[in-house]
Amino acid sequence: MILMESNKLRWGLCYAIFISLTLSSLVRDLGVSAEGVNPHEAKQLRDEVREMFYHAFDGYMNNAFPLDELRPLSCQGEDTLGGYALTLIDSLDTLALLGDRERFTSSVQWIGKSLQFNINKTVSVFETTIRVLGGLLSAHLIASDYATGMRIPSYDNELLVLAEDLARRMLPAFDTPTGIPYGSITSTAGGGTLTLEFGVLSRLTNDPVFEQVAKNAVRGLWARRSTLDLVGAHINVFTGEWTQKDAGIGTSIDSFYEYLLKAYILFGDEEYLYIFQEAYGSAMHHLHKDPWYVEVNMDSGAIVWPVFNSLQAFWPGLQVLAGDVDPAIRTHTAFFSVWKRYGFTPEGFNLATLSVQYGQKSYPLRPELIESTYWLYKATRDPRYLDAGRDFVASLQYGAKCPCAVDSDNLVDNGPYKYIFSTEGHLLPLTPQISLAREHCSYFGGYCPRNATKFEQSNDDHQVPEIELGHHSNIYPYHESFPVTGLIKGLCPRLSHAQKYGLSYVLPEKTEREDVKRPKPVITSRSIVLVSDQSVEKRPQEEGFTSESEPIMSISGGGSSSDQTGQKLTLLESETDDKRVYSS
Repeated sequence: MILMESNKLRWGLCYAIFISLTLSSLVRDLGVSAEGVNPHEAKQLRDEVREMFYHAFDGYMNNAFPLDELRPLSCQGEDTLGGYALTLIDSLDTLALLGDRERFTSSVQWIGKSLQFNINKTVSVFETTIRVLGGLLSAHLIASDYATGMRIPSYDNELLVLAEDLARRMLPAFDTPTGIPYGSITSTAGGGTLTLEFGVLSRLTNDPVFEQVAKNAVRGLWARRSTLDLVGAHINVFTGEWTQKDAGIGTSIDSFYEYLLKAYILFGDEEYLYIFQEAYGSAMHHLHKDPWYVEVNMDSGAIVWPVFNSLQAFWPGLQVLAGDVDPAIRTHTAFFSVWKRYGFTPEGFNLATLSVQYGQKSYPLRPELIESTYWLYKATRDPRYLDAGRDFVASLQYGAKCPCAVDSDNLVDNGPYKYIFSTEGHLLPLTPQISLAREHCSYFGGYCPRNATKFEQSNDDHQVPEIELGHHSNIYPYHESFPVTGLIKGLCPRLSHAQKYGLSYVLPEKTEREDVKRPKPVITSRSIVLVSDQSVEKRPQEEGFTSESEPIMSISGGGSSSDQTGQKLTLLESETDDKRVYSS
């Protein structure tokens, strides 16, 4: 693995959260033993992760602060997002998680006194929201609450004032005909991953405008979904036309799905649940090639890109939150097999050739696979996920540590609240002020009027009630032994979605007629077969990667495991488009 100068501290700080939490769980639960990871070793690994965090954090503070980020090879700092001491803001809740009261307090005080947004900068609404706004809000909620054990006595809501000021400066970006915030190239994730931070801000300031603009952006994207209930990757925010129609769960779309479910869990707003159910059901039907996921054309469903990209790795964790554990386990096993093969997950892994996608061998310290590992361990207590955590630590120490980036119970596992991780890994607690529990009957402490809950009873003694996934046949199983799964357990009787919200997610017929008038390409086809690692002639490995004997799981066509021919796909070549499309 080649460490590039652009691999800064951005994601490394998220790793400290997920690995430390997973290993801390084992230390606390002495009844769990793992193959090769016992409680004593788990404590050692947890302490090692703590040291990894401070190695990176101290390196930033000594070499780059107050600039945004550290360049780990040259040991120089640079402003990459706007000049807000970005890494310090991004690290606040991790300092609190590690119980570092002294540094948490001094950092909050410095930011409260020194940071200001009255500057002329062009910024990314998406990045500024998940990193700066999310970091400020998470730290505010910790610093202002005695129950967290990290309250700062002298704190007077300085971070909340900064967060509100920042969000108001971004509001003009939402003034578009579609309601989707402006960007030269707006991705679906960029427009649909604002609901948690903006929603929390509305609840803390009692100003609904922030939550409303974020919800309108989600509605604007969902209103333009295809007839298959799929969304594309990029959209023109002024015309509402999709500029890239590849639908998937990874690059440019990933956190759109993530925030739909997490917004429902955090706020209890059933509109998010309704959209998530429809979107998730369609993704499982059109994108899932068990255990992998592919990208398809959002209109036709034809496979256009049989590639695992590293941003897909959040999906098993999201499935755990939804209670869909079995496919999460299978997909995580497939994704982790790629990590085991290379030591990291490359940005792209081609499922047809079972090799690194050309030009996508880099690994920019993405934490998605580790977050999914954390949730799966919390759900199953399976020791294999602790073994995976040990592998993550070893890989990062060996391949990502740079010289210049010169213990205990924690807030999440033992604090007074349950937490949702934002897409940036910031901690958002389910406090009464934020989570309107009485508006839904599915999450911790939520309730319905007496005898109002409707549940589907199961014949399986190990399962509790299930709900249907919209009009699809998929369901979310909830296992009593999995305390973090199945956050959606039941719904109170209510008006239909259309009755309650008076909304229609159907595009005007004009747009559909325009699509019909477009000339249809002439298609020729030939067949390819996706096969197992043992029987495919692989291309030479990309420089910087080494191949091990670890098997790579191939796309299954639903047959027996002994069938080595895999799933047959048809390679379509259009005379009007030189892009290859794969159709199952």
